[in-house]
Amino acid sequence: MGPDRKIDPDHLPEKRIPRNAPALFNLGAREFTVLFHDGRLEADKNSPNGIRTPMDGDMVQGFDSILSAQTMFPVLSRDEMAGSHRENPIGRAVRQGVITGPTGAWDLIAEQVRTVPAYAKMFLAVYPHLKDSDTIAFTDVSNAIAAFMAFEWRSDTAVFDQVLRGKAHLQGAAQRGLELFYGSANCAVCHAGPFLTDHDFHAMGAPQIGPGKAATFETHQRDEGRFRVTGDPADLFAFRTPSLRNVALTAPYGHAGAHADLAQFLKDHADPRQGLQGFDTSKVVMPDFDANDFAIMQDADEVARIVAVLDAPAIALTPEQTKDLVAFLETLTDPVAIDGRLGIPKSVPSGLPVPNLD
Repeated sequence: MGPDRKIDPDHLPEKRIPRNAPALFNLGAREFTVLFHDGRLEADKNSPNGIRTPMDGDMVQGFDSILSAQTMFPVLSRDEMAGSHRENPIGRAVRQGVITGPTGAWDLIAEQVRTVPAYAKMFLAVYPHLKDSDTIAFTDVSNAIAAFMAFEWRSDTAVFDQVLRGKAHLQGAAQRGLELFYGSANCAVCHAGPFLTDHDFHAMGAPQIGPGKAATFETHQRDEGRFRVTGDPADLFAFRTPSLRNVALTAPYGHAGAHADLAQFLKDHADPRQGLQGFDTSKVVMPDFDANDFAIMQDADEVARIVAVLDAPAIALTPEQTKDLVAFLETLTDPVAIDGRLGIPKSVPSGLPVPNLD
């Protein structure tokens, strides 16, 4: 688990996970209506259940929110949670494309929960629509997970929040960083509002490493971002503006996780053309795996395609300005959200081991 995790030689992944996992902070807030780097999951009153997803008509009813619906993606990913078709029934169902229905991957997951007596008892206690343990569905599981995420990762008690409420003032480097952020560095053009995101999509030239996002019939390692959802050339290499809450503790940065250091990311992010052309692959932190991770960054034509659609003018940050911005971003760290309101339990009803992340 965590930064120390290793690839299991007995269960090698087919490829790396294509994208860096976004942080979970404040995803329960109502203004978060678009999720994932490419926005492929979003609230849509014209879609089934009010949620638009790549599953379209196969989307089942019963998800309470887009945060709940979000849980359906990682569990269907071979290399994230489902596992190989050779390893377990869920992986086989995913490989066969059987997702919904009584023998689908979602129901197989729900079965693992509803057959644990303690879980079944708790679900029946909090969801009045359930008649017995056999009626516990994947949507009930995902709704419970979403409720937990919204509570556990709520972040609104950082120093920055006290500033927003007029109860504190920043000093020194942090104040200089705030002035840069909302001034000449132009950060707040995209990172706006209390969660420091406009929830929109921008081509900011973050380096592309790893396998990229391609259809099964494609062989490239590009990640074309929002374009893969909309098909609009104006969305090429555009990714959703992330919230910056607790950003100082949520490395790596960028949609592909190419930067391990916040200061270096800020420098490259401010002048992405220079950042792309001078990208140092030796600074990337990833578990060892036999893969050509830097095919895009080593191809001048591919880098040129990313540069051609850059969304913002370059800004040259001095080392001192970069330090000031980091100092400001550190005021977004919320100890309550980092420690967690419920925290890591000593045990869980399933009896599975609980990893110690201390």
